[in-house]
Amino acid sequence: MTEGMIEVTGGRVWYQRMGEGDRIPLLVLHGGPGFTHEYVRSLGDLSPERPVVFYDQLGCGRSERPPDLSLWTVERSVEELAQVRRTLHLDEVHLLGQSWGTMLASQYLLGRTEGVRSVIMASPCISSPRWAADAARLLGGLDAATRDVIAHHEASGFTSCPEYQAAILAYYRRHVCRLDPWPEEVERSFAGAGMDVYETMWGPSEWAVTGRLHDFDTSGRLGEIHLPALFTCGRHDEATPETVEYYRSRMPGARLVVFEESAHMAHLEERGRYNRVVADFMNEVEAG
Repeated sequence: MTEGMIEVTGGRVWYQRMGEGDRIPLLVLHGGPGFTHEYVRSLGDLSPERPVVFYDQLGCGRSERPPDLSLWTVERSVEELAQVRRTLHLDEVHLLGQSWGTMLASQYLLGRTEGVRSVIMASPCISSPRWAADAARLLGGLDAATRDVIAHHEASGFTSCPEYQAAILAYYRRHVCRLDPWPEEVERSFAGAGMDVYETMWGPSEWAVTGRLHDFDTSGRLGEIHLPALFTCGRHDEATPETVEYYRSRMPGARLVVFEESAHMAHLEERGRYNRVVADFMNEVEAG
């Protein structure tokens, strides 16, 4: 296992490379934006047969946290990904994005696919408008008292209030991670999150998309990405199976696997099966 810091636009980001297997490396793009590599670290289980590379995107986790809010854009994040890949000599790579990481992956791949052997879109957030619509519907499944607390605090702008945070936790436990208690990886990711990044780019909660990503949508251009593609999601995911199937349909030949016991973190909620599905997919791609 090796780790270090990489110079990128705006500061330095931390990376870690696990494993020295002889297969093509897997580069993992965490979600958020701003929620660190910790919660996707379970993908390191794949490292006995191939290197697995993680990095904390600028502004969160073990990476530097510059105060300049102008840095939190899709364009700079795409360039950061290119800089990480170039510095680590990842000439051939499988790319896995989770949640916001699929926004990053799709935007990156619309401009450069050289050396990328496949892409795994895990619980994808590729269209902010679709995400917001799904989240509003799922929010309607919470009890009336919880919905009232959420609505009142959002209308008043009191989204840092502990009462609001407690209310949105009910949604997270139903549609983000259904394990009880939450795994340490999830707790560490929340503890190390860059909330200024999340709020600037996304908003105060999963359904309140008020940040710079409010109109992001690459779903109509997925057919321009000519790569083997695997989509995954949980049956109870905020990235709903219906929406993920729509994304899959935009990429000819792409596959979708739905994890029946999971929400947004199938890689943790059904860890063993998830890693087998991803490993089999990459091995099949490499076998031609």
